[in-house]
Parts: sequence; structure tokens; C-alpha cells
Amino acid sequence: MAYDRTLLTPEALQTFLAQHSDWRHEGGMIRRTYEAPSFLAGIAFVEKVAHAAEKADHHPDIDIRWRKVTLALVTHDAGGLTFRDTQLASEADALFAEVVRAK
Repeated sequence: MAYDRTLLTPEALQTFLAQHSDWRHEGGMIRRTYEAPSFLAGIAFVEKVAHAAEKADHHPDIDIRWRKVTLALVTHDAGGLTFRDTQLASEADALFAEVVRAK
């Protein structure tokens, strides 16, 4: 599957971070830790992210620690952050809100 491998400009990254204040840029990736209302809600969130990631053929690093789920995104084969990362991050935010509303 071909996709745009254009790296985000520093300005585009700063715009994303300004609009998504829970995300941070560190280690060349964007990261966010979500705190779910329960362990099972966290697992439900991870499952939704996994389906979205598979559909986009873009897979985050996922760390699960009880009710806390951390996502880390970077487009490895492009050598940095791309639109795909910010797009999946935005989708993850929406999916988390959906899971929290359902609990």
C-alpha cells in the first residue's frame, strides 16, 4: 500500500501538539498516556486502536499498565513523524472518548 511518507514540518507538529495538549513529542515520537476508568475499559480501548491501526496499516507501540495505556507513534519506514501519526493519534483520542462514554 503506497502512502505519503512526507515528514511533518516542525510547524505542523507544533500545530498538532497545540490542538492535542495531551500528546507530547519525545524521543522522535508522539506519545500519550490514557487513564481508563477500569482495566477492562483500557483493554477495550486497545482493541479499538488495534482495529484502527490495522485498517490504516500503521501500528503504534502500545504499553498497558493496569488502567493506563500509553501509545507511541512514529512512521519508522519514513524516518520520523508523518501525517499518518497525527491522524492515528486523533483517531485514538476519539476512540478513547467513545470507550469512556460507554462505561
